[in-house]
Amino acid sequence: MSTLTKSDILNLSGTERILLVEDLWDSVAEVPESVGLTKADKTELDERLALYHQSPESGSPWGMVKERIKTQYGT
Repeated sequence: MSTLTKSDILNLSGTERILLVEDLWDSVAEVPESVGLTKADKTELDERLALYHQSPESGSPWGMVKERIKTQYGT
């Protein structure tokens, strides 16, 4: 595996950096149990989930949000 330096990352376009972050996030999401939650994190997630259950139509599915971002930033 090669190592990216901060300089390497800064030489990427904005779009490439967004895609890098997306790839990093996806790699974390593959092993969710590796991410520990603080009590405050869990409380925040529980509150957000409760709000979602109260009004599920008020948000947008991830796929739609992702497409809006890609459209807006030309990826």
